[in-house]
Amino acid sequence: MTDLDTAPARLQPGEAFPDFALPDAEGHLHRLSDYAGRYVVLYVYPKDDTPGCTKEACDFRDSASLKALGAAILGLSRDDAASHSAFAEKYSLPFPLLSDPGAEFLKALGSYGPKTLYGKVTEGIKRQTFLIGPDGRLVKSWLAVKVDGHADAVAAAIEADRGERGNG
Repeated sequence: MTDLDTAPARLQPGEAFPDFALPDAEGHLHRLSDYAGRYVVLYVYPKDDTPGCTKEACDFRDSASLKALGAAILGLSRDDAASHSAFAEKYSLPFPLLSDPGAEFLKALGSYGPKTLYGKVTEGIKRQTFLIGPDGRLVKSWLAVKVDGHADAVAAAIEADRGERGNG
């Protein structure tokens, strides 16, 4: 049996996104259902306060387009509350950073597992983003995120989806 044989089935656009109950840096639980009626950007990142993850978080923080669209932004990693708190404070991140220390939800999403880095296969978090519509269904997923320009691509996907829904 290979890793691909045991990988979770990939969620497809239009399918209901699984609800979750994950704590933020202050211990408050966040559920997808808390954001009903809004677009949710759930971005999965490997580690607080590392160069790529910091750039990605700051790009989401600074995206005027995402702010104007009223999207809820949620970061998700395995880091603990203390790490999230320090990271959010250091970079003035105005959105919750959720923690999944055992990687149960990350594994269910297919966001944790074997990955190749510099030619070496390791086990860890895959940088991915999920755009969830106001109805709780997956609009789009980015499964191999390149940080540069990513926040703008997410905003463009929201605008396109709003147009298709007749809300543009």
